[in-house]
Amino acid sequence: MSDKLDNLQTAFKHLLSQQRFGSQSEIVNALQELGFSQINQSKVSRMLTKFGAVRTRNSRMEMVYCLPAELSVPNTSSPLKNLVLDIDYNAMLIVVKTTPGAAQLIARLLDSLGKTDGILGTIAGDDTIFITPTKETKIEQLITNIQQLFDNSL
Repeated sequence: MSDKLDNLQTAFKHLLSQQRFGSQSEIVNALQELGFSQINQSKVSRMLTKFGAVRTRNSRMEMVYCLPAELSVPNTSSPLKNLVLDIDYNAMLIVVKTTPGAAQLIARLLDSLGKTDGILGTIAGDDTIFITPTKETKIEQLITNIQQLFDNSL
């Protein structure tokens, strides 16, 4: 990666951290003022997508672009127990809270275990997984199986 691209990405992230840009054209103008003369709206749009930027309300209740709280994207070499923040359940459902972006990776692993291990299915968002046990599986046993999976994974 070139130094210029690296500097552009650093400047872009810094601008979004200020939580004051409500439109892509405002971001383009700010980057041009910083000396990135080749920047345009389509490049800004691609960077917003690449870094997972979202529009949300800032402290002044203005709609602005910002980056997710954590930019780290989990990978398969990350220890699973480092990605799992909390496991809770009721009589019907298990809820797993993960670090941002890790839920789908972990849900895919859980789905690969499947019905023979007591998992009827999963639904994953960005940082939350719902796990439904099969009819024959007691929820407490499935919780134990899932915790062992996370503890034994390297």
